[in-house]
Amino acid sequence: MKKYIPNSITSLNLFSGCIGVVMALQGNYLFAFYCVLASGIFDFFDGMSARALHVKSLIGKELDSLADVISFGFLPGTIMFMMLKESTDSQYLPYLGYVMTIFSALRLAKFNIDTRQTTDFIGVNTPMNTFLIISLPFIAQDYPLLHNVVLLLGIVAVCSFLLVSEIKLFSMKLSSLAWSANKFKYLFLLLSLVLIVIFKFLALPMVLILYILFSYLHFASERNYASAKEVE
Repeated sequence: MKKYIPNSITSLNLFSGCIGVVMALQGNYLFAFYCVLASGIFDFFDGMSARALHVKSLIGKELDSLADVISFGFLPGTIMFMMLKESTDSQYLPYLGYVMTIFSALRLAKFNIDTRQTTDFIGVNTPMNTFLIISLPFIAQDYPLLHNVVLLLGIVAVCSFLLVSEIKLFSMKLSSLAWSANKFKYLFLLLSLVLIVIFKFLALPMVLILYILFSYLHFASERNYASAKEVE
C-alpha cells in the first residue's frame, strides 16, 4: 500500500488547486490562498514521502507535474485573469493573465527534462511564483495602484520570463545540516519569516527578491570554495 501514498498526496495537491481556481473565479481570494498553501504543503510532502518510502516512480513524476500545472499554473493565471477583469472594461484583455499559465507549463516541462535541475532550479519554480501572485489581491487592498492594467500586464510578463529564465536558484533540499554549506539558505528562511510576520502578504514580493539574491550569493560562495580547493 505504501507505493500509493505519494500519489495520493499529489492528488490532494491537484484537488486543492481545482478548488482554488473556483474560489478565485468567485473572487474569494482568501480561500484561494488557503488552497495554494495546502497545495504547497502537499507538493512538498509527496516528494518527501516518495523518497522516505523508496517508492519513487515515473508515473509519480508525471502526476506531480500535471497537478502543479493546475495548482501553480492555472490557479495563478486565474488570479491574474480576475485582477485584470476588475481593472479594465475590456472583454478580452483579462485573458492575457493566462499567458502565465502557458509559461508555467513550459517551466514544468523544462524541469522534467533538464538534467541541470536535479538538485537546484533553473528559473523560478512555479510554487514560488504562485505565492507571489496570490499576494497581489491582498496588497491591492492597501495599494490600489496595483489595479493598473499596464502594471498587471508587466507583472505577467516579468513572472513569465522568470519562470523560464536561466537564473540559477537553490532548492531547499538539504544534503546536510551544516551551516557552512547552507548559511545562505538558513538566512533566507530566517529573513523571509521575519518579513512575513511583519508585513504579511506584502512580504511575498520581497521574499522572491531575497530568494534570487541569496541564491546568487549561495552559488557564488560555492564557486569561490571550489576555486580555493583547486588552488590548494
